[in-house]
Amino acid sequence: MVNRIAAGEVVERPASVVKELVENAIDAGARRIEVATAGGGLSLIRVTDDGVGLERDDLPLAVERHCTSKLDGGLDAIATLGFRGEALASVGAVARLSITSRRRGADEGWAIGVDGGRVSAPVPAAAAPGTRVEVSDLFFATPARLKFMKSERAETAAITETVRRLAMTNPDIRFSLSGPDRALTDFAATGASGFAERLEQILGRDFRENSVEIDAERAGVRLSGRAGLPTYNRGNAVQQYLFVNGRAVRDKQLLGALRGAYADFIGRDRHPVAALFIDLPPDMVDVNVHPAKAEVRFRDPGLVRGLVVGAVREAIAGAGHRATRTGAAAMTDAFARRAPAPAAFRSAAAPREPYGAPLPGFVAPPGLGEAVQALFADLPASADVRADAPAPATADPARPLGVPRAQIHENYIVAQTADGLVVVDQHAAHERLVYERLKAALASSAVPRQLLLVPEIVDLPEDDVGRLADRAAELAELGLVVEPFGPGAVAIREVPALLGKVDGAGLVRDLADELADIDSAATLRSRLDRVAGTMACHGSVRSGRRLRPEEMDALLRDMERTPHSGQCIHGRPTYIELKLADIERLFGRR
Repeated sequence: MVNRIAAGEVVERPASVVKELVENAIDAGARRIEVATAGGGLSLIRVTDDGVGLERDDLPLAVERHCTSKLDGGLDAIATLGFRGEALASVGAVARLSITSRRRGADEGWAIGVDGGRVSAPVPAAAAPGTRVEVSDLFFATPARLKFMKSERAETAAITETVRRLAMTNPDIRFSLSGPDRALTDFAATGASGFAERLEQILGRDFRENSVEIDAERAGVRLSGRAGLPTYNRGNAVQQYLFVNGRAVRDKQLLGALRGAYADFIGRDRHPVAALFIDLPPDMVDVNVHPAKAEVRFRDPGLVRGLVVGAVREAIAGAGHRATRTGAAAMTDAFARRAPAPAAFRSAAAPREPYGAPLPGFVAPPGLGEAVQALFADLPASADVRADAPAPATADPARPLGVPRAQIHENYIVAQTADGLVVVDQHAAHERLVYERLKAALASSAVPRQLLLVPEIVDLPEDDVGRLADRAAELAELGLVVEPFGPGAVAIREVPALLGKVDGAGLVRDLADELADIDSAATLRSRLDRVAGTMACHGSVRSGRRLRPEEMDALLRDMERTPHSGQCIHGRPTYIELKLADIERLFGRR
């Protein structure tokens, strides 16, 4: 009965059994581990390895509770995945367990069985060097637990995910998954190429091409792995793989640190993709928090969090304006699926204002002073395609986003590069530029403000007016000066100069909604990413506004100079690049 109670924590589902058995195989020095399942792991789990193996006298001890050979250095120096001595005893208490093993160099193998907690005596058995563990009829001894298992498909998927996580951190071991309930999966040992190739095996080439390498160390703690570009994100956190000293963990501290690292780049409903490995001395981490060993406690959690946040942000900043390649692949597929259709140029007159006004810091190129710019004012507004920009004769490293050629539907800039083309979302791109300037201004001093000649009055519910009034001083530091104007309105007197012409009413209403979500004890500076992001969105070049050639060029050049400009503040790409080779494939030239 004690063993069955303990099994409730150690053996939660079939995937838990696979985790414990595979970890034992890794600890035994295996270089090949085979996992076979049937019925989602409830009917059969078989794990075979070529590790060091067990002797006859080891077998009865292996299935005893709290019996282990892995604590020579004590709990402060754990260098193995297992150490509690609970797994085999717990599995044997709720299932039918058999272990067949042959020690390396021994002439014969031995087998032992455990049936619902009843242990049989070891008997001779034919076996190759290593160990084979079979678990059948899982939870037959605890029918209540069996009723709460998910579908066979769900349990099979959970087992696959467990093996994937163990394979990630052990690239020198070959893992294979087979059985009537699954397709054959094989992760070959990667040898010298190590983690990078193993991550590609498991997460695919897309992840490798759309991620940045992480390699940092601080005070004896090392962080390595790869983190996806902000535009390479997902709707849930299932593709966040975190490891501590080779152990796969789902730790709230680390997940929070990863989320914090992407706070400026991904919307609240999106999640980054990452595989991060933390290595530190055993005495700096406690892995004995829970029998499942999926949680850890760090002696200096601030150090680890700072390392994760700093290293990931630095790597993302190093990527500059780089965005994911998945957008180009999607574009190519979309074109390939559609038959060519005639295109018509759309003619529509639209009011135009200089790009330099809403784009802070814009400096006209030589020869494009006010007198020359005035010449563009009389150009007809019906020409979407601009053929007057010079084509790049050769690759220009200083202009990776190319030369603007056209503006499509008053929102998308098409630029020609030396080896392809780039399509830019003008609103998303400028939103990121304004946001980065706003953060820089906050870091150096208070944001410069622009006094409105006539205050703008915005009608709001009384609760929203109260929230804005309570935070008026902090909003002023961000460059926005508002004050109550009667019981149901506020007056906007000054706006951040960085935003240029801005929709004040829309900005204040959105800020009121943001303040409603922020705890009253929190400061706006602590939630700068959300508040500044809202301001940046309202101060950006809007979709539907026509840009002149020099304005489009200025936007591209600013993107090249600004870190993180490959994604907007919501985690969407600001541009898509299509290589000439991709275009040629669409026309059957390759």
